[in-house]
Amino acid sequence: MSLALVGISGIVILLFLLFFLGTPVGFAMGIVGFCGFWYVVSLNAGLNMVSTVLWSTFSKYGLTVIPLFIFMGQVAFYSGVNEKLYHAAYKWVGHIRGGIAMATIMACSAFAAICGSNAATAATMTTVALPQMKKYKYDSKLSTGAIACGSTLGVVIPPSVVLIVIGLSTEQSIVRLFYGGIGAGVLLATLLMITVFVLCCIYPDWGPVGPKTSFMEKLRSVSGASEMLILFLLVMLGLYFGFFTPAEAGGAGSFFAVVIGVLQGRLTWKGFVSSVTDTLRISCMVIVIIAGAMIFGRFLAVTRIPFDIAEWVVALPVPHTVIMIIIFGIYMIGGAVMDALALLLITIPIFFPVAKQLGYDPIWFGVTITVITTLGAVTPPVGATTYVVGGMAKDVPLQDVFKGVSFFLPAYIICVIILLMFPDLVLFLPGLIGH
Repeated sequence: MSLALVGISGIVILLFLLFFLGTPVGFAMGIVGFCGFWYVVSLNAGLNMVSTVLWSTFSKYGLTVIPLFIFMGQVAFYSGVNEKLYHAAYKWVGHIRGGIAMATIMACSAFAAICGSNAATAATMTTVALPQMKKYKYDSKLSTGAIACGSTLGVVIPPSVVLIVIGLSTEQSIVRLFYGGIGAGVLLATLLMITVFVLCCIYPDWGPVGPKTSFMEKLRSVSGASEMLILFLLVMLGLYFGFFTPAEAGGAGSFFAVVIGVLQGRLTWKGFVSSVTDTLRISCMVIVIIAGAMIFGRFLAVTRIPFDIAEWVVALPVPHTVIMIIIFGIYMIGGAVMDALALLLITIPIFFPVAKQLGYDPIWFGVTITVITTLGAVTPPVGATTYVVGGMAKDVPLQDVFKGVSFFLPAYIICVIILLMFPDLVLFLPGLIGH
């Protein structure tokens, strides 16, 4: 059996383990990677490879950023920061037709800036925003679609665990990826709000007008959400001016999130314990996925599939833009059928060298594929964020939730097209820093 056929067989077996047997992503990649390496090289080589990968992965200092940023988001979640964020956004745009749905997307953006988790943002905003939109007689499809899609901003707007993992996998600056994510996140959030506006122009009864508020009320609402602004500025400005490394920024952000929650009396002991427990669970899941992906990546490397694909794609007699569109199409399809983080870790060894060889900036490529794979968080069969919203919105049929999401899908496509045409939207902020 040729090496290429062995590699393809490994990918097929991996998909079988994931979809039909329900094997956890990290373990599935690790098992297939080890067995494949054993088959191609030898058992001793496979055992040595696994031990080396596990040691290098779990002893890597850079991975400390993952639990620290997750903990910061969990503390903010259990401190009730989300309610203040929604209240502030609602005061500013609630009086516009569809404004409460827009406020929900704005609140999702703000909460994503301190959380970085699709699922946590979806659960939070469903709890806080859905009752408000029901109160003002918003259509359930618009409401749930806005929450589900707005929640995907959690992996684009920094601090993002996915961007951290991409930085570690490709040896790119996490700080520069964070700043690139700001431009892409703002663009995607804007397009999602434009979608709400267009839908409410077509179906005026979907987003009735809310009550107007005075300018002073707007200002007071911003001051009420000041803790989120403090946390965001602490992390981003500390990274920008070099006061913190990414790990130190996560530690400082976590510490101040706890201090703010305690001083305001909103972080209870039960909430603190839940924050720690959730952080441990999520962090272990992410790190196991990383380790499994590295083992699987070593297997792919010995089959030479990544290099063969890279050479084949680069040699295609078509413009570089067409090649990149083909790669993006693969990410769109892949994101719809498997976990986004797992997809990125499996495919980055294949397509990252291709993007570099074609002359595309690594920071731009990392941020743009992150935007593309967020589609997988809302589209079936994976669609984890949509299922979270559907599960919590008990009185809304799941098919209505997916219908609502479908209205927002063109915004993602347009966002990717704009980023492809104007890469400086991603690269401008990273270009201002020297690391």
